[in-house]
Amino acid sequence: MLEDGRVFHGRSFGAPGETFGEAVFNTGMTGYQETLTDPSYHRQIVAMTAPHIGNTGINDDDPESGRVWVAGYVVREPARIPSNWRSQRSLDDELRAQGVVGIAISGTRALTRHLRERGAMRAAISTVELDPATLTQRVLDSPKMSGSALAQEVTTSEPYTVHPPQGATPQFRVAAVDLGIKAMTPQRLAERGCEVTVLPASVTAEEILAYRPDGVFFSNGPGDPATAETAVAAMRGVLDAGTPLFGICFGNQILGRALGLGTYKLRFGHRGVNQPVRDVHTKRVHITSHNHGFAVDAPTDGPFDTPYGRAEVSHIDLNDNVVEGLRLLDRPAFSVQYHPEAAAGPHDAAELFDAFCALMAEHRDSA
Repeated sequence: MLEDGRVFHGRSFGAPGETFGEAVFNTGMTGYQETLTDPSYHRQIVAMTAPHIGNTGINDDDPESGRVWVAGYVVREPARIPSNWRSQRSLDDELRAQGVVGIAISGTRALTRHLRERGAMRAAISTVELDPATLTQRVLDSPKMSGSALAQEVTTSEPYTVHPPQGATPQFRVAAVDLGIKAMTPQRLAERGCEVTVLPASVTAEEILAYRPDGVFFSNGPGDPATAETAVAAMRGVLDAGTPLFGICFGNQILGRALGLGTYKLRFGHRGVNQPVRDVHTKRVHITSHNHGFAVDAPTDGPFDTPYGRAEVSHIDLNDNVVEGLRLLDRPAFSVQYHPEAAAGPHDAAELFDAFCALMAEHRDSA
């Protein structure tokens, strides 16, 4: 049930019951397990555009967090029998076990076109309340995504550390601010010799810098960046200290706000593993993994002034010209709006982790 009155009838799968959230769509052909467990999908009902979901089942190796975060799940045809040597249970069993309400509808294409034309909107899935008028009113009474501060609801409660592979000597100390971090991100840094200490979203700049990190990372996460005052203040403190900084997704929006830029809600967002992004300097095009409904409002016609010196837009989405990256020219800091950890998704942007390590090495050598 969408907030504008559009209704889709279907077959229940996963847990029975009802759920509310923002209806969005994901265009990825693969990676449904990573999508389900991505904290950035907190309080969102995700519709998959790929026609068959669940074919490879669920395993305990690929989750991006300790639980399923989507508020609800919409597919065209859930797999009746999973078939993969890594599968440990079915998607239906996993959703039931975690209490996630799902629905299988024949009109996922119609739903996607509707959201593209009308924009992402609040919705409900219900096996309980079947009266459209009553359910529509309850959807309209549910909270909007704009103005929602959600990072505190998905962040770690205590710091933890991800170490380099066994036997490897740490080359860099990284403090990672968990705004909804995916498990593969600190793992990608650890693979490059980083000892990563993951910190709660409420952390202050003073607490971050007390770890004496070689670099600071700000993660992806859910919610409206306009509400993330704590993260913005922490990032400004890191910028003041001159410590190398790298942000992705929500972290890119936080950097934009820290520089004095605005953010805005996209009509239907970017969610999938097939977004073409162009590097403004090299002109190279990367196919990238995305999950965001907000973007940074920044000038794209050249460098601009900020409280931390000059900055520039570093990457642009070729589908709609949305800002996909920022780079400071006078401080060691950069960010991208997409997901270089490639979970799930292409590996085109993995070199950004190497760039962060190179930035930390350069800053340490010059200190």
